[in-house]
Amino acid sequence: MDIADIATSEYVAVDVDERLGKVRSIFERENPKGIIVTNDGGYEGVITQKQLVQSHVEDQTKASAMTQHAPKIERTADVRETARVLVESGIKVAPVFEADRLWGVVTDDAILEAVLENLGALTVEQIYTENVISIDQGAQIGQAINHLRENGISRLPVVDEDGRLSGMVTRHDIVDVVVRDMDKSTVGERAGDVDRILDLPIYDAMSSPVETTTLDASVKDAVETMLDNDYAGLVVTPEEDPSLVAGIITKTDVLRALTFTEENHMDVQITNINLLDTISREDIRIGIEEVADKYQDMQVHHAHVRFHEHKEKLRGTPLIQCQIRLRTNKGQIPGSGEGYGAETAFNVALDKLQRNVLERKGIESDEEYRGQVLRKLGEL
Repeated sequence: MDIADIATSEYVAVDVDERLGKVRSIFERENPKGIIVTNDGGYEGVITQKQLVQSHVEDQTKASAMTQHAPKIERTADVRETARVLVESGIKVAPVFEADRLWGVVTDDAILEAVLENLGALTVEQIYTENVISIDQGAQIGQAINHLRENGISRLPVVDEDGRLSGMVTRHDIVDVVVRDMDKSTVGERAGDVDRILDLPIYDAMSSPVETTTLDASVKDAVETMLDNDYAGLVVTPEEDPSLVAGIITKTDVLRALTFTEENHMDVQITNINLLDTISREDIRIGIEEVADKYQDMQVHHAHVRFHEHKEKLRGTPLIQCQIRLRTNKGQIPGSGEGYGAETAFNVALDKLQRNVLERKGIESDEEYRGQVLRKLGEL
């Protein structure tokens, strides 16, 4: 199957000179995956909702200031490779070209709908994200925005003081609150609007109750729930207690699973690959393989490396956050770190990953030793 079968020529577009206030209202009203930006009718780039939530740019600013590059997809491109492009670019919509002319777009939903019947063999446990960032239900919207920005994520499970799931807040929820609140204000009242909105309780923006899934559920069922309800992700809960958060599964997790390979070397996927500076994909793969080799009983099924750029810079080099996650036969093992430039950030995260791998190895050795001792005692 190639992209020609699932791409669409219908999409939302704005000119580079359009105000960002108008762009924000389009996201609130139509909730598109992304907006195509054109210049004199020609393709210029895309704007995502994620960019708007993470920015402090005024509504009067032109759309060109927020336009980002999105890799061009040919209509004859392979679905699997397109899924990789979407994940590694951190976008949910990509322009589709035919003979160097913008023909339309392809979205993550279109890909998932096309492969849905093939997802029944996978379980949620095989691809979900175990380490979840959540927020307390007593927090404010400003704190939620900071969590989303700092971690480059799109949703936060909301938990009560006992750590039990009480709601979910997403980027779109926050955009919805901001736009709705601004619409109620007069021009003269808007000077203090930003601070007031940031102080609103998270309860005003979150959705409740929350749609959940379990570890043993099929990925097909989970994706159907997401597509039917226009959710980008589901909270994963333990089967014995649906009020606790065990993890999260998103459409991006599923797209990432579509790109898993059977190659001889480790399959490493990189999100925001454009941030790589003095380090290459091959350097990253070799570094992770060297760490994994320190634990011979651990087989790595897939490695995901995510880079996130902060605004802070040192001599022109941006502060980068790097998150590494290994999916192994011993469970998920993370490592994260920050540094100026992608290479420094990766090395810090790799060092943390190595400590976590060796700690996991030590715990297993301790458990084996304890089991041997107990068996010896049982023989006495």
